[in-house]
Amino acid sequence: MSAKSPATKQPWVDPDDAPELDEEFFRKADHKIGERPVSREEYAAAVKAATKLGRPKLERPKQSVTVRYDADVIEAFKATGPGWQTRMNEALRDWLRSHPGGSSQAR
Repeated sequence: MSAKSPATKQPWVDPDDAPELDEEFFRKADHKIGERPVSREEYAAAVKAATKLGRPKLERPKQSVTVRYDADVIEAFKATGPGWQTRMNEALRDWLRSHPGGSSQAR
């Protein structure tokens, strides 16, 4: 019968042996994006862009409004299933395109 050998002890590394990560350390660092060397400013801009939270900004963001429609109009759009508000927006946009004096910005 073979006995288990005792676990090999790992040498302890004193965290105080690690170099100080101060401004001097980062000032001397080589900044790269992939394998390409870049300036500190370009690196900082790339880090800022990569760590930006949230969705990208829309070119034409939607605007929230409070509006009242007849119940039968709402029911008819809701009956078409999920995405009914988007379809209602498109119907209004189509109306703008087809009527003189409608918004020239409607796509």
